[in-house]
Amino acid sequence: MIKRVTSPVLLIMFMIVLWEVSTRVLEIPKWILPAPTNILLEAYENWSNYEHHIYATVKLATIGFFASITIGFVIAMILHLLPKWKEALYPLLIVSQNIPIIVLAPLLVIWFGFGITPKLLIIILVCFFPIAVATIDGLKQTSPELIHYMKMAGANKKQIFLKLELPYALPAIFSGLKISATYSVMGAVISEWLGANEGIGVYMTLASSSFRTDRVFVAILFIMLLCFVYFAIILLLERHFLKWRREEHQ
Repeated sequence: MIKRVTSPVLLIMFMIVLWEVSTRVLEIPKWILPAPTNILLEAYENWSNYEHHIYATVKLATIGFFASITIGFVIAMILHLLPKWKEALYPLLIVSQNIPIIVLAPLLVIWFGFGITPKLLIIILVCFFPIAVATIDGLKQTSPELIHYMKMAGANKKQIFLKLELPYALPAIFSGLKISATYSVMGAVISEWLGANEGIGVYMTLASSSFRTDRVFVAILFIMLLCFVYFAIILLLERHFLKWRREEHQ
């Protein structure tokens, strides 16, 4: 475990040192490419300016993520339990991912205004697909022999789903959740470009328009950290709920 963590950490540290040295040796202007030390200093000295923006993005991303989980899971259940519907609805799921969000965003504002609704819809459109597809694929991984055995034991469809299919689909479901967790932060930032009053996306736009490149990088840094935090939370939940899976393979 330690070796797996050490290698990427050392690589990241090497890239940061190379970045720092390059900006100083080549005397690159701060407004073009600030050094990592300048970015960290900006984040530390002006933390009070970022705090409420981070809170707004976290709140929006969290609400949108949970909404995406609900919608993605419900869609997966419908397509799994009603195979005839899958033939009609599955292509629509794929089509929904081919619509450029940047193009769709202005339409959502026209239809739903500048409130939270269009922002949540953008996050849902970005996040529900990995959850739905991963859940559908996971439910198909259940051993047919085990399903046949439970039917012979007198289990109904509900019992087969809750006691067999759902537990065996959990690894795939958590894979979809980890992808969507990181997407939710990016979806929240994109949605904030629609005209929000606060959020990391808003701060990034203001910093970019004023040529404060260091603040743009600070915003990017916070986005990356939030993505890591969301991913780590899902990873911890996965390890907790899949203890039986690890014990089964020991």
